[in-house]
Amino acid sequence: MGLKFLGLIDILGTVSFAISGVYAAMQKKLDAFGVLVIAFVTALGGGTLRDMMIGDLPVQWMRNADYAIIISLATGIGILFQKTIRNLQKTLLVFDSLGLGFFTVLGIQKGLSFQLDPVICIALGTITGCFGGVLRDIALTNIPLIFQKEIYATACILGGCVYMILIHFISDTHVVELMSILTIFLIRLLAVRFKLTLPAIYRS
Repeated sequence: MGLKFLGLIDILGTVSFAISGVYAAMQKKLDAFGVLVIAFVTALGGGTLRDMMIGDLPVQWMRNADYAIIISLATGIGILFQKTIRNLQKTLLVFDSLGLGFFTVLGIQKGLSFQLDPVICIALGTITGCFGGVLRDIALTNIPLIFQKEIYATACILGGCVYMILIHFISDTHVVELMSILTIFLIRLLAVRFKLTLPAIYRS
């Protein structure tokens, strides 16, 4: 049951980030192939870096062709429904925030399965959640959100801390995972809604 639930989180995270990549690419008016490439980069970038760092090779998407199918289907659905979506920016925010939560928890679980230190697990979760978005933004010539004042990686770190704390008090890991995902999702949405940012460092 645990592996099935993690598999579901993986699928949901892949779909969420793929669709966020689709809408980000649409904002730049890319062609269909460009949109598909950005969807792949967004959905697979974080997990690829994570697996390379811990030596889990070949990386996961190379061992499982289902990722290509899922991302291709998500891309097709995103393109198909583009005309019914009035605000691409808000839609991108929702899917990006969902992907952030799903993949952060997935990265934490991967670190725990390798019996790594909790701090390292949180770092792996943050990398898994953020790096796909970094590659997406770089490919689209945007400054990655993680390098701006926006609360992005911070949401992953806080959600990871929630996970590591709750795991000592709640025996049901599914509940812990869901609460951590929800924490990251809400922090990200609330930060954007109320324009909460980290202090910027300016050169005097």
